[in-house]
Amino acid sequence: MSHLYCEDTRTSGVLLAHHGIATPRSSFHQHNEHAKVRDLVRMLDGGSDVGLMSDAGTPGISDPGFLAVRSAHQSGHAVCALPGPSAALTALAASGLPCDRFVFEGFLPPKKGRQTRLRELAAETRTIILFESPFRIVKLLEELIVVMGPDRLACLGRELTKMFEEVRRATLSDLMDSLRARSAIKGEIVLVVAGSAYAE
Repeated sequence: MSHLYCEDTRTSGVLLAHHGIATPRSSFHQHNEHAKVRDLVRMLDGGSDVGLMSDAGTPGISDPGFLAVRSAHQSGHAVCALPGPSAALTALAASGLPCDRFVFEGFLPPKKGRQTRLRELAAETRTIILFESPFRIVKLLEELIVVMGPDRLACLGRELTKMFEEVRRATLSDLMDSLRARSAIKGEIVLVVAGSAYAE
């Protein structure tokens, strides 16, 4: 590998140093990916092998990476994806909710179209996977309770595959109450919600 683009060079640096990898690296995150894609494609055009790393999860899945992969394809370069931990699939597998059919929503729109999307999800029969910020998770649970009811079953995954991993399966109202009781909520959160037709 000639060069590595990392969501955070400091975070990736710890892992790389542990394995004795000294490959040159540059940052590649949501605030600079448009500019860095041009550099990445120039390196590929010059014959270099380039890698892309995210801090956790899989690049491109609600993480920087989509633009780089698309540009590499458009420029005629081969793309090889190596599977790694995926927060969405890890949460789904740990949820105890049906995994045969599911819908990945990622982050819901913050404002425009949010209420419409929430109402659509209330009628969704497949298991639903959502990403949310720790600062907005209680608000999301409140909104889901309004459209789905307090007794809809869900599973909250926090900091999945990391040191402080937490998996909690309960109704939407119980999850909301438990989070409201905390002095602080930290870490990346995945919420898996049962489809409208699911019953235990």
